Formats: sequence, structure tokens, C-alpha cells
Amino acid sequence: MTDPKNTSNQRLTQIKDFLTMNKTATTIPWDPDCTKFPTRQELPVIAGAPDGAAWVWGDNDYVGRLNLLTPTRVAAASKEIRTGEIVPVNLPLDTPAQPAFNREVFKHEIKTVAENVCYDDIYHLNTQSGTQWDGFRHFAHLASGTFYNGTKASDIIGPKANHKCSIHHWAEHGIAGRGVLLDYKRYADKKGIKYDCYDFYPISWEELFQCGKDQGIDIRPQAQGGDIKIGDILFLRTGWTEAYHSKPEAERNALALRPHRLGKEDGQRYVGVSQEPKMIDWLHDCYFSAVSADNPTFEAWPSHDEYYLHEYILALWGMPLGEMMDLEKLSQKCRERNRYTFFFSSAPANCPGGVSSHVNGTAIL
Repeated sequence: MTDPKNTSNQRLTQIKDFLTMNKTATTIPWDPDCTKFPTRQELPVIAGAPDGAAWVWGDNDYVGRLNLLTPTRVAAASKEIRTGEIVPVNLPLDTPAQPAFNREVFKHEIKTVAENVCYDDIYHLNTQSGTQWDGFRHFAHLASGTFYNGTKASDIIGPKANHKCSIHHWAEHGIAGRGVLLDYKRYADKKGIKYDCYDFYPISWEELFQCGKDQGIDIRPQAQGGDIKIGDILFLRTGWTEAYHSKPEAERNALALRPHRLGKEDGQRYVGVSQEPKMIDWLHDCYFSAVSADNPTFEAWPSHDEYYLHEYILALWGMPLGEMMDLEKLSQKCRERNRYTFFFSSAPANCPGGVSSHVNGTAIL
């Protein structure tokens, strides 16, 4: 009988050897069912791609790490359903009332089709205004001006626009798998760690490691002896949602309208994960299918380095990035049950040519 571990190691060797010897060949995709993948430090150079790119699922791939959500992994994730409790993770469409980065306010109009008989809805929505998936068209690798898998701005807008990296590819694939919650806010409260969710506060890898340890989770990937499985979906609770609701409307609106420009002097400032190399390695090497948090930026904003995690996550790796998830009820349920893994599904908008999407996400415990 074939040893699955040996088979997986053979696949890994084949993947690394192929890409090392064939610098310009990108037509043979990696096998998403493989149980071991290269670390970030082991990634081969791909000709024509920025350094650190992991465009490995085929020349015409636009779902990236969602490829890891194979039938085998989704079926395994379904075993996380034990109590059957449904916990949506979506803020109301009109929350935040004033979106961050001066984005458009959500508008809802009811249209009368027939008086006293039939009514329609009309939504005016910037998909980046609330609970959202950042799509692969949202943020480029800055130095090269390249989006995931070689997509350029001319593919997104203008006379040569096409459907490369369109959000509808995600909708057609679907998102379902095992979710893992790291409740940093609860851990910080327990340890007396104070911070302002509306200011730059980088959460280090070490802090996340200790947070996971406090929850009974080793946040290292399984390949390194930890509990994170290939294809897991990360949820990080920073406490931003709680902070938002604790502030008067006028104050939180003023904070959302702070001046915005790229760079350390950006007036938009938020808690989030740090940009340290160890964090980048961890986010890559866990082979999450997607990552998310309850804050507007996932990463600590603004970055104090010469790069943004958005560049790595979206443009270089093709990993869906969720922001402003409502994790308050999920945090409570996980704490009550002392279990921080669950089944999760999301239905992104099937919008051909779309940049991003509301999450439409549900956790099931």
C-alpha cells in the first residue's frame, strides 16, 4: 500500500523541481490536494512575476488559494458542525454609517412597483464600505503594478478590460471550509494589554501565538507541528467592532473621514497584524485559503515598512482577504463552548468584472 505521507513528499519534490528547472513554465498547476507545500522561503522564482509570487495554480487561475478548498477538505470541515448553531458574520449594510477611507455611504431605496401590492429594493453600495472580501483586483503589488497572476490595471478598466481576477470567479468556485478564530481582544483584556483600535497598533506573531496558546490552539501549520490545517480560513478579532459601537456617532464618523494617503503619515489608522517577516512567513506557510479580521484593514494601518501585507496576500499569493467581519457573537459562542474552530461558508457576489464583494458569510458550530 502506498504511504500517503511519502506520496505527498514526492508531490512536493516534483513541484519544487519542476518550477526550479522550468523558470518560464507556468502552465502545469500545483495539485491542490497535496498535503505539503513549499514554505515562503522555498518558493521558486517564477519568470515574469514579482519576487515572492506564488502564482502556482495555472496561467488562467483567478481563485488563488481557494483552490485549496477541495471536496476532501470541505467534507472534513463539515465535521466541525456539532451543535448546529448558525452565526452570521455580516455587519448590517449601513454599518459603518460612514465607511472608512471616505468611501461612499450605503443608500437604500424602496421602489413602489404597485401601490399596496409590490415593492422592490435598490441598493447603492461600495463593496469596500462594510463586511467585505477584498478581491484580487483591489490591491496590486506596488513595485510592479501587477495584480494576482499577471493581471494589470488595463485588464480591470479601460477599452481592453476583461474578466481577469473578476470576483465572479470566486462566486462560481464557492467558499466553504474550516474556520479558526483567534480572539486577540479577549486575550488582550485578560492580560491587561491596552490599545486603541483607531490608531496604529501592530499585533505581533508572538502575541498571536500566545493568544492561540491561551485558546488551546498551536497556530503553527501542521507541517511544523501545529494545529492549522491547509485550507483553513482565519478569523482575527481585534475588538474594532466593539470599539466602533462604543463611540458616539459624530466621533466615529470623524475618525472614518481622517485624511488618507499611502505612507506612515496616513490619517487613517487602525489596529491589525504586524508587517514583520515572521508574520508574512506564517500567513504564507499555513496555506490558509482565506484570512480575515473585524477591523477595516486586517493589517496594522498604515504600514511602517516599505510594503503592505495586502500586496503579499492579494497580489503575490492570491489569498482572499476579509475585513470588518462581525465576530462579536462568534467570539461569545466560541468562548462558551471553549472551541474555536467551526464550519464556515460564504457566497461572494456573482458580478462579472467585479472588484470585491460583501461576504454573505455564516459560521456553523
